[in-house]
Amino acid sequence: MAKPRKPKTNEDQRADNSEAVVRHQKLCLNIDMDKRHVYGSLSLSRYILVVYTELEIVVPDNGVVGLHADNLAIERVTVDGEPALFEVFPHYQALDSENRWCGVSSATSAADAAGSVYLSSLERELVPNLLIMCSKSIKSVSEEQGQHNSESGLHSPEEPDQNVKLVRVDYWVEKADTGIHFGDNILHTDNQIRRARCWFPCLDDSSQRCCYDLEYTVANNFVAVSNGKLLYQVLSKDGLCKTYVYGLNVPVAARWISLAVAPFEVFPDCYSSLLSYMCLPAYLSKLRHTVGFFHSAFSHYEEYLSVSFPFGSYTQVFIFPEMTISSTSSGASLTILSTQVLYDEKVIDQIIETRIKLAFALARQWFGVYITPEEPNDEWLLDGLAEFLSDSFIKRFLGNNEARYRRFKANCAVCRADDSGATALSYSASSKDLYGTQCIGLFGKIRSWKSVAVLQMLEKQMGPESFRKILQTIVLRAQDTTRPLRTLSTKEFRHYANKIGNLERPFLKEFFPRWVGSCGCPVLRMGYSYSKRKNMVELAVMRGCTATSDSIATVANGNHDSENKEGAVGCPGMMSIRVHELDGMYDHPILPMAGEPWQLLEIQCHSKLAAKRFQKPKKVSKPDGSDDNGDAVSSLDMRPNVDSPLLWLRADPEMEYLAEINFNQPVQMWNLRSTILENNVAGRLCSVLKMEVLINQLEKDKDVVAQAQAISMLEAMPQLSFSVVNALNNFLTDAQVFWRVRIEAAFALAHTATEETDWAGLLHLIKFYKSRRFDANIGLPKPNDFHDFPEYFVLEAIPNAIAMIRSADQKSPREAVEFVLQLLKYNDNNGNPYSDVFWVGALVQSIGELEFGPQFGIYDVLITASYCIDCACLAHAFMDCSII
Repeated sequence: MAKPRKPKTNEDQRADNSEAVVRHQKLCLNIDMDKRHVYGSLSLSRYILVVYTELEIVVPDNGVVGLHADNLAIERVTVDGEPALFEVFPHYQALDSENRWCGVSSATSAADAAGSVYLSSLERELVPNLLIMCSKSIKSVSEEQGQHNSESGLHSPEEPDQNVKLVRVDYWVEKADTGIHFGDNILHTDNQIRRARCWFPCLDDSSQRCCYDLEYTVANNFVAVSNGKLLYQVLSKDGLCKTYVYGLNVPVAARWISLAVAPFEVFPDCYSSLLSYMCLPAYLSKLRHTVGFFHSAFSHYEEYLSVSFPFGSYTQVFIFPEMTISSTSSGASLTILSTQVLYDEKVIDQIIETRIKLAFALARQWFGVYITPEEPNDEWLLDGLAEFLSDSFIKRFLGNNEARYRRFKANCAVCRADDSGATALSYSASSKDLYGTQCIGLFGKIRSWKSVAVLQMLEKQMGPESFRKILQTIVLRAQDTTRPLRTLSTKEFRHYANKIGNLERPFLKEFFPRWVGSCGCPVLRMGYSYSKRKNMVELAVMRGCTATSDSIATVANGNHDSENKEGAVGCPGMMSIRVHELDGMYDHPILPMAGEPWQLLEIQCHSKLAAKRFQKPKKVSKPDGSDDNGDAVSSLDMRPNVDSPLLWLRADPEMEYLAEINFNQPVQMWNLRSTILENNVAGRLCSVLKMEVLINQLEKDKDVVAQAQAISMLEAMPQLSFSVVNALNNFLTDAQVFWRVRIEAAFALAHTATEETDWAGLLHLIKFYKSRRFDANIGLPKPNDFHDFPEYFVLEAIPNAIAMIRSADQKSPREAVEFVLQLLKYNDNNGNPYSDVFWVGALVQSIGELEFGPQFGIYDVLITASYCIDCACLAHAFMDCSII
């Protein structure tokens, strides 16, 4: 074995390998997962014995090929069958970091030193560490084409002769702790960045792509699943081993090569021969039920994109959650997931989230694996396109209400978090300096939601069919074998938006720098009134931004590709204002999203009302001579409210913009503001008018987003009335309303439950629950019946909403405590075909939300629970020292 040596400088090694190109690679592994014996001189509890890997490489002029190989023991290297000299140096050797640490005197300086060491390690990973000396004999490309299929598209017959060598590397894995992972009878790899090199030598670079031949030899009771098409299986002569041979004829980067080995049960799809699923035998029944829908998603994507699946076949593998590095690990034609997403026919709660997760994993095969970003700055685009494709699945198979509600909630989360360069989608500094970490964790999720929101804004501007044509063009272009790479850049997508989407260049020149190259979302604060004389709505708008001016300027200055150097907070286009009148609904695209931050607009109403005479009531004095202002609300001129044809207004009803919109108050009486400003009923009057408008919106608007917005604003009002409580209760009890919004109404009702409202919200929640789930004759819960799924979700959420109610001493009211504990005590699932595990879990969580007063002790709670769950679980749920 060659001895490790000190590495060259980064610049020298990159120059050595600047022209090397891998045209084809063959990987042959012999995997023994049972024996624990000595191989060479190293004792291993688990080991991989690699027979060889062969790479067809175009050798650069200097005759030196550099590969990436970490945690690998290189035994021998041959070039065209002849032994070759090679040198190996490890990436993970001691760094000259003494000088970095000698100046550490505080936590901050220690963090700086650790960051410096980490960044140095990342820089070293970029450099190939297996250098192979190749001879310079010429083997023409035309000769090689006779031996290998030229479907890779990485060269053309017109190319001049190149120095093509067949390099074979014999090696074994030193450490199976990164990139490849062993468990009890399970082996799997992950697609973390720069980790393919940890289990086979390769050019671990996203720009290096080739086709693969893959051979895995395992014990005959194991199944090896990998990328591409399973060509054949070979049983050894002694019958103890089996070799699985796969062929991947679509060029991909090394990071998309995946492997999973276990005693899997294989479940072929009942509707499509291209789909198959694998899991351990204990999970087979759950697997069958979980993936029953999947062929619909697969067919939908092919239909939407008008192209067949690019990899020919697709397999999903499910392994233990404790073994997975992430919830989803994608490879070419293969996705490895956790068994946690599997469910049987008795489970209700997992259905929606699991289907969305599996549909998104399939969408990533199109955008992310098959088509990849040209530069790190373009990762947002592929992530957004995959989200967009899975969103089309949600609309078609889970309903438009589900899709709109999820998008609304995601947009709200983005507006709250988008305040710095970490959420700028195409920010050069974050992509380069953070080495991809900006795409993980909370900020990764926010960036993902923002990506799809930006694409959906473009879809709204150009129309759904035009946007669909763009996606079809992108996929069709990727199948062109004359193109060297299947990449997509922001610049190319912008070109398609102009040519196919028919969006004007001035608009795109503003749109992409604002939404892709910058940070922050518009914040619109609005107020409106109705002018009866003009029959117009007067709308005042103040525009701000969720990000500060300094953050925007920093991103603009640091993003060299951005055309928005001034860091303007505006954005191109006109926002639509939807006016609901007595005669109908009217959209007015009149609010400019750029320019002056203050706007005063007039919107013509279409409805007209006959004029009515109004007599001003006489002023009544009290015996003490003071004015009777207690009834001033009824004596003021209420015509702007009573006689107005205006019911309510909505800004951006179709979510064409990613913006935070606040109607501070529907100022129906701006013309009277000067006369009532000092009147002590002004605040009360405005609150009453605002309630009326919001209740109108809640009761009459059928859009789930409008309903959710109305509930949120009603809940946030400082003064609550019984009319609000009744409106929320009526909304909750309406079975025709989308169940997610009904849940929001339940929590809003809980928020209104105070001593000032005589606990009306709490009483309504308990009354509604009992009307659905209690036996009126005995006053106890009936046995569970979960056949109505929407009603199930609503009722499941109500105990949690009740548990959030607090009295003046911040303790839970006794009625709330007794009600929730009663539900757990008398829970009965006999005769119910569906499982109540999530139902009971929600009840336990509700108990954990309760704040127990001194009248309750831990003994009382445990006895009430009737030992449905153990005491330790309850104590953990309570987390309240006052009851222990």
